[in-house]
Amino acid sequence: MKKAVLLTICILFLATFILAKSGEFVLVEKGSFTMGDTWEEGDSNEKPIHKVTFAYDFYIGKYETTFQEYDAFCEDTGRSKPYDTGWGRGARPVIDVSWNGATAYCNWLSEKENLPKAYDSSGNLLDKDGMITTDPSKVVGYRLPTEAEWEYAARGGNKSKGYKYSGSDNVGDVAWYDSNSGKRTQEVGKKEPNELGIYDMGGNVWEWCSDWYGVYSSLAQTNPYNSTIGSYRVWRGGSCANDVTFLRVAIRRNGSPSSKSYYLGFRIARTVFEFTL
Repeated sequence: MKKAVLLTICILFLATFILAKSGEFVLVEKGSFTMGDTWEEGDSNEKPIHKVTFAYDFYIGKYETTFQEYDAFCEDTGRSKPYDTGWGRGARPVIDVSWNGATAYCNWLSEKENLPKAYDSSGNLLDKDGMITTDPSKVVGYRLPTEAEWEYAARGGNKSKGYKYSGSDNVGDVAWYDSNSGKRTQEVGKKEPNELGIYDMGGNVWEWCSDWYGVYSSLAQTNPYNSTIGSYRVWRGGSCANDVTFLRVAIRRNGSPSSKSYYLGFRIARTVFEFTL
């Protein structure tokens, strides 16, 4: 029994080491921040502002998931490839993918690396033993970032300089939006990154998050994740078709888990797992 536990730990450690060295993920260290409309110029669903604390580190995709990456998943699983609306594939962010499709990609990626999958068939988060959890720090496999993780990373984590947009107060330096994109997606990583080295967290495509959409509470929270079942999942970040007001780091929208859009994609995340016997 102990050999099996040790083998599992070794596999998880190796996977985490490879992830850290791959260059496609950025480490976001634990810390606290104020979530929501800290500039007092946003929408009502960005209020009340509230303190969020992370008691764990996590990795988040340096880039939005691309067509090249998602097409490989489709080819391996026999799924139909999403439509690129004539804009091109390759290194452009994948679009026309539902929340269900995004989480299926996460589970596929976990299984390819012999990791416990992060989601069950109902969309619940799973821990290393396959049990439902509401604590993202217990999830080992690849997953969508929680809404709080997304905003913390977009703001620059514990290296934040307080920018309104992810990486700058000059939106054109860091984001593709309606005034500079031709209202079509662009290849990932062509603008400047934010303080943590993450690209395109404002503009290009909206990004799915793990959470069900809900109203904010003013209470301080630790490791938050909204597991309360509703009708919609969270979108974050704005897109190449939106004006600048939709690119603030606090902006939030939502959609049905089965919905798709030419301006909606995702990026993936993983908890930095602490290995214990």
